[in-house]
Amino acid sequence: MDRIDRMILSALQDNARISNIDLAQEVGLSPSACLRRVSLLEKSGVIQGYHADLSLEELGHSVLVLVHITLHGQSAEMMAEFEDAVQKVPQVLACFLVAGENDYLLRIAAQSVGDFGRIHTHFLSSLPHVLRMESNFVMRTVMNRGLNAEEI
Repeated sequence: MDRIDRMILSALQDNARISNIDLAQEVGLSPSACLRRVSLLEKSGVIQGYHADLSLEELGHSVLVLVHITLHGQSAEMMAEFEDAVQKVPQVLACFLVAGENDYLLRIAAQSVGDFGRIHTHFLSSLPHVLRMESNFVMRTVMNRGLNAEEI
């Protein structure tokens, strides 16, 4: 990966809907050379997809909760069962296996604090092998960005 690839990645993170012509102009390539590079970045797995950045609040989910989960153990079977179950909870936006005091970190969208209570009661409390759960309510997002590709 060279400087131009990093420029392409940075531009796509800023605006994934940029036209190939505008992207090529921004990074100093011909449109065909730019398209080849983007295709190679996709095929190599560096670009895994293109996503719309949705406003949870505008969609009626104004409460964002980070939930720290500790399991009873860390056997491969326990972790696989937990991971299979958590993927079935539609309000879980992300699940991370983490090192440290807890085993997992979940990012959950809820319509209200009461709605999170419902999610906790009906979904989270029935996740397998959970020893402890700690919920942190996000008050505001200070920053949320991707990797600055031009600096790698």
